[in-house]
Amino acid sequence: MDLQDTITMDELLGQVGGEPRYSRWYEIDQSRIDGFADVTEDWQYIHVDPERAAQTPFGGTISHGFLTLSLLSAMSYDSEKPLERTAMGINYGFNKIRFITPVKVGSKVRARFDTKAVDKKTENSVLITRSVTVEIENESRPAIKAEWLGYTVLEK
Repeated sequence: MDLQDTITMDELLGQVGGEPRYSRWYEIDQSRIDGFADVTEDWQYIHVDPERAAQTPFGGTISHGFLTLSLLSAMSYDSEKPLERTAMGINYGFNKIRFITPVKVGSKVRARFDTKAVDKKTENSVLITRSVTVEIENESRPAIKAEWLGYTVLEK
């Protein structure tokens, strides 16, 4: 990894309370939804049956909440530079996740990342807490609001 593709600890600490970072837009098409349904074995009709889902208040199929949530990894690669000397990053979990607005088929989503805290755990590890909002293009309410924890292990 090129050093210009990383950030220093001071830069990471400077993100706390600073400017948000955004991922690119991701299209949620029916093939993505169907593929996720196959992988997770969640074939609920509101996700995979356009004709039946058209009869619901959604007016068509919607993304699985967990599909939208699972895109956070890719979205973070778009906008979050790793800390210099990173040996590995580990998904440590979430303090809170709320699925606020369904994502309709054909919509585009992106994530907004706000760094809330950076806690040094050991000489070679850091716990980063980020507030994440998954926005839906042309919608006033987000799809997801979450507080995501990432554990970074640094090279010795």
